[in-house]
Amino acid sequence: MATINPFSVQISDEVLRDLRTRLALTRWPDEAPEATPWAYGASVAYMRQLVDYWRERFDWRAQEAKLNEFPQFTVPLAGIDVHFMHVQGKGPKPLPLLLSHGWPGSVFEFHKIIPMLTDPARFGGDPADAFTVVAPSLPGYGFSFKPGQKRFSVQEIAAVFGELMTDVLGYRRYAAQGGDWGSFITSVVGLRFPQQVCGIHLNLMPLRRDPKVATNPDSPEQKKYLEELALFLKEETGYQWIQGTKPQTLAFALTDSPAGLAAWIMEKFRKWSDCNGDPESILTKDELLTNITIYWATGAIGSSFWPYYARMHGPWPLPEGARVEVPTAYIEFPTEILRPPRSLAETVYNIQRWTKAARGGHFAALEQPQILAEDVRAFFRPLRPA
Repeated sequence: MATINPFSVQISDEVLRDLRTRLALTRWPDEAPEATPWAYGASVAYMRQLVDYWRERFDWRAQEAKLNEFPQFTVPLAGIDVHFMHVQGKGPKPLPLLLSHGWPGSVFEFHKIIPMLTDPARFGGDPADAFTVVAPSLPGYGFSFKPGQKRFSVQEIAAVFGELMTDVLGYRRYAAQGGDWGSFITSVVGLRFPQQVCGIHLNLMPLRRDPKVATNPDSPEQKKYLEELALFLKEETGYQWIQGTKPQTLAFALTDSPAGLAAWIMEKFRKWSDCNGDPESILTKDELLTNITIYWATGAIGSSFWPYYARMHGPWPLPEGARVEVPTAYIEFPTEILRPPRSLAETVYNIQRWTKAARGGHFAALEQPQILAEDVRAFFRPLRPA
């Protein structure tokens, strides 16, 4: 058995001093004079404001203390030390739940939703709906990264998480949930380990990004989706191409410049969250910067690109023709990057629950944790062991 070691987040004072120095020395880019803010990427005016706050007012130690309120551990798996939160549910028979984040997120995404899932009675719910949450940092991300370690594809991450849940933690039956890369990982976990996984819940539907997946392209819902997909592939996948083809080159810039790293990540939080163009209308500066600081302090941004490279140079994470037969739920948030119709999702998944949320976006656990938690509880309620 692998040895599980207690873990707490401890970023050194030296790293934080260096960060503030680099922020003070930021060399700012020009912005096209005719540009409206965010038209061609991150707004210079907004990033100046955010960097000033990061350097002068952001309290990493306070955020670090919040992270350390959760029980955390590391365990050697697949040649690296995998970091994970492991929070015991407060209920009669808490169901183990694997939570998987994505890019450019981190386990910090779950700091609001974990208490809602582990202690539903505290939020007006039924104690019988409690989960014991296992939330790992993806290999190559945040606290599951050390310089020089091997890189992982989505399929390899799913294998590591399956081993963590069953062989390390001893859960013979568990649930899984994820968004972004976490939805791909959760899907592969459901496909590979159907005897252990009672069901999967997704807040991004990871269908193959290919117009050929359409089964009835002239139907109104599929036609609308194909138009969405065409626009996404044309306008919103530049980051995927550079991260998926030349990740090492980009890593030089983002590992050296905290302002550059923040701009690269902030553009996605603004575009993908349900914020009407103002990311701070839904998330605070402290929340945004805590996630960014995790990438900065661990030096993991280059390694975090690897799933993109692996996907572009290998097969789609779910093999062509494969179908996930474990019960599947999907919640569609209105500003998610892509929103495939149920008719296409059912060609790949055994859809048992399909919810359309009134508000929220790509970072659902941070943006709308209550909506997401309630949907997760409702879906898994009838799937719990007697």
